[in-house]
Amino acid sequence: MKILDHLEEWIIGLMLAAMTALTFLQVVMRYVFNSGFSWALELTTVFFAFMIFVGISYGVRVGSHIGVDALVRLLGPQPRRAVSILAVLLCLLYVGFVLTGSMTYVLKMKDVGIEFEDMPIERWQVLAVMPLGFVLTGWRFMQILIGLVTGKTDSLRLADEAAEAMKLKSDEVQS
Repeated sequence: MKILDHLEEWIIGLMLAAMTALTFLQVVMRYVFNSGFSWALELTTVFFAFMIFVGISYGVRVGSHIGVDALVRLLGPQPRRAVSILAVLLCLLYVGFVLTGSMTYVLKMKDVGIEFEDMPIERWQVLAVMPLGFVLTGWRFMQILIGLVTGKTDSLRLADEAAEAMKLKSDEVQS
């Protein structure tokens, strides 16, 4: 699934670059030429939505989401694995709830047929990124669950803020 990995990274990077460029262009247009694009804010919001909902999945894949795992780290490999499996199953349950809710919302918005105020695009077409992002997130949690069940790993990969802070402090002292 290297293609999906790279696709996530490209989408996030492209959306961030597009948001930055569009916002910069809008500022230049407004303050230099006393004009601007009426649709710029809405389009920036669309880019942001894509970046966020694809970024959730990316964060699960690379282990950058925060978690409270101080107690779990004290457990042995087997109990740690069991607790991690339970945590992933709960995450999958949550993803299922949010996926169901977002699908319901998108389908209702499709039935209503509301367009954006400044762009001729129906809102549901952009909002479809919500269930797509949670399908990707569910896929990432399934990959983690498979690794836990098969014994390839014994815990979730979560961001370790304390270790990162200590490393930064150590780097400062050495500089």
